[in-house]
Amino acid sequence: MTIEYDHPLDDPIRSSLLGEHAKFARSIGRSFRFDPEVAPFLGHPPVIEDSDWADIAQLFGPGDIVSLRGVGHRLPAGWGLVDQFGLVQLVGTHLETRPLAGALRLGATDVPEMLDLVARTQPGPFLPRTFELGTYLGLRDEGALIAMAGERMHPTGWTEISAVCTDPAYRGRGLATDLVRAVGHGIRERGEKPFLHASAANENAIRLYLSIGFEIRQRSQLTLVRTPA
Repeated sequence: MTIEYDHPLDDPIRSSLLGEHAKFARSIGRSFRFDPEVAPFLGHPPVIEDSDWADIAQLFGPGDIVSLRGVGHRLPAGWGLVDQFGLVQLVGTHLETRPLAGALRLGATDVPEMLDLVARTQPGPFLPRTFELGTYLGLRDEGALIAMAGERMHPTGWTEISAVCTDPAYRGRGLATDLVRAVGHGIRERGEKPFLHASAANENAIRLYLSIGFEIRQRSQLTLVRTPA
């Protein structure tokens, strides 16, 4: 059965893994996932059939958590429902981008601090090798990492801005906005377009992104499920 999507952002995970991030791809049948040390995401057909469920279970192994996009998925026997929440996809149509003086490119030696900042601010999944997906920029104060943002999924013609976070003690200074503009600048310099995702419940973040030039492209649902033990 053919998988049909009208736009790379309809399944940015699969588009990314078939293109720029192919080196991180693991696939069985019609389903694709990132290397589990890099990102936890799954690209799957819009309609998941019996054979797809078996492939996904093999890709992730027993008792692991998998995120499914879309609605109406009927879980086979042995699968467990963990959570469901809304997701908003925004595109940077009118985002003004510019470099940021003082922003440093983060790499492997910065990972412990990146993981600590993510753990304290909860911007979304970030693993020890997530930084390999693209450029991550950070700001430091007296040597300590206080804010960062970077590039994650890379569907054809687009790059996702992700891991946007600021140490709570430094919020209210516009650091996240400055970093989003700086990461977006690098994306535009390559001739690509920025986009990002936010939890539908994170109304403050969505308002911020709308105020700096992003537009909502689509609303969807993420369903977290557990593979059979």
